[in-house]
Amino acid sequence: MPKAYKFRIYPAPTSNSILLVMRGCCRWFWNYSLNKSQVTYKETGKGLSRLAIQGMLPALKKEYPWLKDGAYSQSLQVVALNLSTAYKNFFEKRGGFPSFKSKHNRQSVSYPQNVKILESTIKFPIIGEVKAKIHRQYDGTIKTVTVSQNRDGSYFASVLVDDKIGTPDANIEGKAIGLDVGLTDFLVTSDGSKYKHPRATAKHRKNLKRKQQKLNRKVKGSNRRNKARKLVAKVNSKIKRVREDFLHKLSRKIVNENQVIVVEDLNIKGMVRNHCLAKAISDAGWGMFGTMLKYKAEAEGKVYLEIDRFFPSSKTCNHCLFKVSEMNLKIRQWKCPKCDSVNDRDINAALNIRDEGLRFLALGISATASGRNVSQPGRISVLSDAVAVEAGSPLSTAR
Repeated sequence: MPKAYKFRIYPAPTSNSILLVMRGCCRWFWNYSLNKSQVTYKETGKGLSRLAIQGMLPALKKEYPWLKDGAYSQSLQVVALNLSTAYKNFFEKRGGFPSFKSKHNRQSVSYPQNVKILESTIKFPIIGEVKAKIHRQYDGTIKTVTVSQNRDGSYFASVLVDDKIGTPDANIEGKAIGLDVGLTDFLVTSDGSKYKHPRATAKHRKNLKRKQQKLNRKVKGSNRRNKARKLVAKVNSKIKRVREDFLHKLSRKIVNENQVIVVEDLNIKGMVRNHCLAKAISDAGWGMFGTMLKYKAEAEGKVYLEIDRFFPSSKTCNHCLFKVSEMNLKIRQWKCPKCDSVNDRDINAALNIRDEGLRFLALGISATASGRNVSQPGRISVLSDAVAVEAGSPLSTAR
C-alpha cells in the first residue's frame, strides 16, 4: 500500500541554487512537451505518448546543453510521466486540462530513485545531503521523492513509500455515525456533538489585508515587491496550516471512534458561486475534510460512505420521516407538524444522513450510495492513491 510522508528540508545556499536550476529545467521541459503535444494534436489529430515525449530528450539535450548539465536525467523522465498522467486524468474526467507552468507558482522536482533518508538529512543525487526534520520513521521501500518549494520560500520533501501491505478489507461491524457540515458549526454529528469552525482566514484577515496593501504599493519587478510578496505568502501559509491542523485532528478523532462514517456528497463548486457565502465555504475546507476522512478510514478497514446530495436530510423528520416542503436557512429548530417533535436542524440532518447510509449498506450498495463509485477506480498515478501518514508523529499526538 503506497503511503506518503512529508518532511521539512532546509537546503544550503549552494543546494538552493542547484534546485533552482533543476526546477527551471523541469518546468521548461514540461512547457515544451505540452506545447509540442498541442501542436501535434492540431496537425495529426493525435497527441504524444509518454515514450514519444521521453524520446525527445536526447535531441533536446544536444540542442540545449544547459538541459543536460542543469537537471538530473531521471527527473526529466518523471516530467514525461506526469504529463502523460495529466492527459489521462483529463480524458477520464478526473482533472482539468494540463496547463503551462509558471516560475511564480509552487515549484517541484521529483527523484524516482537514488535518494537516501538518514537520521537528520536526506541525500539527493547531484545535490548531496540536505538538512531535514525527520520527525517520523517510515516503513517500506522508497519509490519517489518530490522536493517542492512553496510561495513563501519553504521547502518540503514528499516521500512516497510502498510498505508491501495491502489495503485491509472493509468491515461494517461497529459504530456508525452521520456527519453534517455547515458554516455556523463546522461539523455536527448524529451523536449530537458540535465542533466550532476555526475560522482561520478571519483570525488573520487584518494582517493579510495590511500585507496585501503594502504589496500593491510596491513597484512591479522590484526587490521590495518580491519581499512583500513573500510576506503575503507567509500569512497565507499560516492560514493553510491552521486549517489543515484542525481538519487532521478532527478527521482522526472521527475515524478512531467510528467504524462506518456517512457524509453528504456536496456540490462545493456550485455552492461557492453564491458570492455571499463563497469566502466562508472556501475557508471551511469541506472537500479536504472529506478526503482526509476517506483515506484514513480506508487505511484502517473502515467504511466511508457518501449519500446523494439531493437527499432531503434537513427537511425530513428523523422520528416519523415526515418531509416539509420548504425550510429557510435561518430556521435552526423546527417542530414536526405530524409527530410534534422538536428537531435541531443540524442534528436531525446528521441522523438522517446516518440512517440513509445504513440503509444503503443493508441493501449492499456501499460503494455507490450517491449514484457514483466513491472509490474512483482506474486511477493512473500511484501518487493519487498514496496515504498521508500522520499517525505516530511526536509533533501532534492528537492526530
